[in-house]
Amino acid sequence: MKITFVGAGPGAADLITVRGARALAEADAVMYAGSLVSVGMLTHCRDGVTVFDSSAMDSEAQREVYRRAVREDWNLVRLHSGDPAIYGAVLEQMRFLDEEGLGYEVIPGVSSFTAAAAALKVPLTQAGAAQTIIITRSAGRASPIAAGQSIAELAGHGATMCVFLSGALLADTVAELLRGYGEKTPVALG
Repeated sequence: MKITFVGAGPGAADLITVRGARALAEADAVMYAGSLVSVGMLTHCRDGVTVFDSSAMDSEAQREVYRRAVREDWNLVRLHSGDPAIYGAVLEQMRFLDEEGLGYEVIPGVSSFTAAAAALKVPLTQAGAAQTIIITRSAGRASPIAAGQSIAELAGHGATMCVFLSGALLADTVAELLRGYGEKTPVALG
C-alpha cells in the first residue's frame, strides 16, 4: 500500500514529470478532481485502474477512498492540478493521513507559471530587469491575504509577479497591479 500525491502540471498530459507518470502507471487507484485535472492525465494509467473523481466528493468521501486504499492494499495516487505545493489544497488531506498514521509521498508538478513562460517564450527573470518572482493571488471569499501581502503592496517591489486564482476578480487585480507597475508593463493572461 502506498499513497502518492502527484502534481498534474498545467493540463497537458505530456507536461507531467517522469516520476509522476511512473506513479500513475503503477497505481491501483487514482483520485483526481475532474473539474480541475484533464482526463487526459489518466492515459498514464494502466488498464483496469480504479478512478475516483473527487470533484463531486466531500472531504469524508475522499477520506473513505484513503481508508479503502489501506483495506485493499492499493497504490493510490491523489492527482492534483498544477503543483501540490502551490495553491494545491493538500494540507487538509496530509493532516488526515498524518492523524491516521499513513505515510505518503509528494511528487511535484510542472507549475503553470513556468509553463506559461515557456509558451510565451519569455524568461521570468532578466538581468537588470527582474531578479525576483512573486507567486500570489488576489484576496477572495475563501481565505484572506496575510498582512503586507496584498497585490498592491507586492507590486511595489517591481518583481515578476505570477497571480493565481484571480480571474473572477480581474478588474480589482488590475487596479492593484497598477498601483506598483506602470501601464506599459507587459502582462499575459491565461
